[in-house]
Order: sequence, then C-alpha cells, then structure tokens
Amino acid sequence: MLLVLALVSMGDRGDPLAARPAAHPSPSAAAKPSPTPTGPRSVERKPVKLHVTAATGDTTRMVKELRAATHRYEGRDAAFVLTFGKAPDPGAGQAYAREINKSLHKARPDMFTDATTRDFWNGGVSGAADLEIYFYTR
Repeated sequence: MLLVLALVSMGDRGDPLAARPAAHPSPSAAAKPSPTPTGPRSVERKPVKLHVTAATGDTTRMVKELRAATHRYEGRDAAFVLTFGKAPDPGAGQAYAREINKSLHKARPDMFTDATTRDFWNGGVSGAADLEIYFYTR
C-alpha cells in the first residue's frame, strides 16, 4: 500500500523540467516550433477504470475482454495497474486479480510492457475484476 501511495504522490507532481521558465523568451511563437519536453514522465492523476468478467482460468475470455476494454487507449503506456479480484475470500480474489494481470500482458503487450501491477481482493461473486489503470501523461 505504501508503494501505491508513493506512486500516486509522484504522479501528483508535474514535470519539473517542463515547468521551468524559458531563459530568454523567443521573439515569435511562429518562428520556432516548441521543443519537446525532456525529463522524467509523469503519471496521470485520474485512473481509467475498467470492469472485466470472465470465469476463473478462462484466459482466452480475459484477453478478449481486456482487448475490448482497452481499445480506445491504444498507443498509451500504463505506469501501474491496481486490480481488484472479486471473490468471497481474499486468497481467491487475489489469485483472480493475478490471472487478470497476466492477461493484460497478453492482451496489450505494448501498453503494459513495463507496467507495475498489484493484485487486490474485493468481496463479491467470483469471476469478475475491477481495474484502475494509471497511464503516463502524453
């Protein structure tokens, strides 16, 4: 949980290098294109929330659901993902969340290449998960 709080607080800060004022203002905005920001990427504050439903062990269905749910975010890089597996007990919920997180890499390898994932439990009926995906800023 401490790691999650640390990551969220890091995402709460803007890009320190992009926020620096220019050493000398340019004569005209149209004269030069603006430079691309350099420095560390930041994480968006607001997560993308998804709901996935698939039977435990049905990896094919999990991958299909995840591809459909993340289609509109193609081309983006996920920083970290919090996955809450629904189940009557914590062990089964975390195991289901772990399955979903493994399926993320199969569904969108480019989007989740270096993403940190965490498995959590959320009470309820087995076979569903809620995901919170925190993307890097553009």
